[in-house]
Amino acid sequence: MPDGHSPSDWKPTHSPWLVAVSVLLATFMEVLDTSIANVALPHIAGSLSASVDEATWVLTSYLVSNAVILSSTGWLSSYFGRKRYLAFSVGLFILSSALCGMAQSLPQLIFARILQGIGGGGLQPLSQAILLESFPPQKRGEAMAAYGMGIVVAPILGPILGGWITDNYTWRWIFYINIPIGLAGLIMQELFVEDPPYIKEHKAETIDWQGFGFMALGIGLLQVVLDKGQEADWFGAHWIVWSVAVAVVSLVSWVIWELTHDEPIVNLRLLKDRNFATATVMIAFLGAVLYGTTAMLPIFMQTMMGYPAFQAGYAMMPRGLGSFFSMLIVGRLIRFVEPRLLAVLGFGGVGASCWVLSRMNLDVAQSNITTALFLNGFSMGFIFVPLTVLSYATLRQRQIFQATGLYNLLRNIGASVGISAIVAIQDRVAQEHQVDLVARLTPFNPALHRALSGLSSMLHGVVGAHASKLSGYIIYGELLQQASLLSFMDSFRLLAIISLSCLPLLAFFKRPPRGGPQPTVSVE
Repeated sequence: MPDGHSPSDWKPTHSPWLVAVSVLLATFMEVLDTSIANVALPHIAGSLSASVDEATWVLTSYLVSNAVILSSTGWLSSYFGRKRYLAFSVGLFILSSALCGMAQSLPQLIFARILQGIGGGGLQPLSQAILLESFPPQKRGEAMAAYGMGIVVAPILGPILGGWITDNYTWRWIFYINIPIGLAGLIMQELFVEDPPYIKEHKAETIDWQGFGFMALGIGLLQVVLDKGQEADWFGAHWIVWSVAVAVVSLVSWVIWELTHDEPIVNLRLLKDRNFATATVMIAFLGAVLYGTTAMLPIFMQTMMGYPAFQAGYAMMPRGLGSFFSMLIVGRLIRFVEPRLLAVLGFGGVGASCWVLSRMNLDVAQSNITTALFLNGFSMGFIFVPLTVLSYATLRQRQIFQATGLYNLLRNIGASVGISAIVAIQDRVAQEHQVDLVARLTPFNPALHRALSGLSSMLHGVVGAHASKLSGYIIYGELLQQASLLSFMDSFRLLAIISLSCLPLLAFFKRPPRGGPQPTVSVE
């Protein structure tokens, strides 16, 4: 790096908080779209003549294209200029949001969501890098707390806003609302965001097309397999086998290529840093748990408890409030308390809340769900801020810019895999519980005889001779409901285990220097 342009000495012209508001508008808008469509999936499916399972592509297609672009953000912003690439990303996101709202078929909507993911992919790492560079090291905890408001609170508030819009207007407006927010962000970014000198002095000159191709093919095929595997009976389908084989070869080739290429599109050498490597693993697990619960809870409330879209979204509000309060607390607390201790409390709280959710039944009171969701959201703040600070504590400031893309790539891959895997597991486990429960419906089961006799007597005056057959249908319907309930309980229990399994990984972190995370150690 040329003398006279030390990244640690550079300061933005405008107030860091004006810069923060400018970039967080776009970040909040983008992250909101990862979950705002969750409660609207049944409405989208009905409107576009698709099944609910097919409509989940609306979520995962966005996350996949988003994840691919996330990893390329460092190169793209270096080649085109950070401010210019940020403006392009926000502009494409606004345009694709309008296309989503105007879609007349599911393929059109999926195509628009892919474009939206491409536009939104760069917003998170760009925003995070700009914040980390605009604030001095001792203020980065507060900056990451502000950033965490968008990253953690937005996907939690998404179902509330999406449910209200869907019930009162139409699902198309969950995409149209991005337009005014995005335009406001564009104007503020033009006024307050600037490129640091060292970004201009280290412009990328070549394109790592091979690395990008290997990565896009591997991640894309992996997501297709996760989304369609359950429907295609997994490895019982030849195309699943071939897709997995090509995905594995592509991803292995990508890792080898990026580690040996002089100017890789993703700097995997950063994983030599122990803190950063540990953090990327943990953020992937956190993404799976965060988005897995965000996807499962609205479906559970609508399909099992009969909530309308808005009420299902509204029931998620305590989770958002918990995250909001914890972000305010942790941003200040991290100056005085060991970050690893805060993360222990966070992962422990998330695991405990998921375990409470795994104990639910159809008679559960709303207050019990509210308590568990508030604890879940409150604990997220105790994970996100400490984990982000620990991950960059031993990196140089220039490396932070490269690291944010890889860090967010792993979070989005974890989220995408988490959604697909938890839905597939829930479906498969429901079938297993159904088989187990059906085995108990034998002619020698006295409880079944009593239930059938009572129902037949009650229905005989209404349907006459068909009372016995209708009673059997009712009993079988109850069985299916119980099988589905048990599968939801198992899914939440699995998410609890994933959260608690992250606790031992915290021992691998080096403690940040006193006075805040100081990026002093190079891994180049």
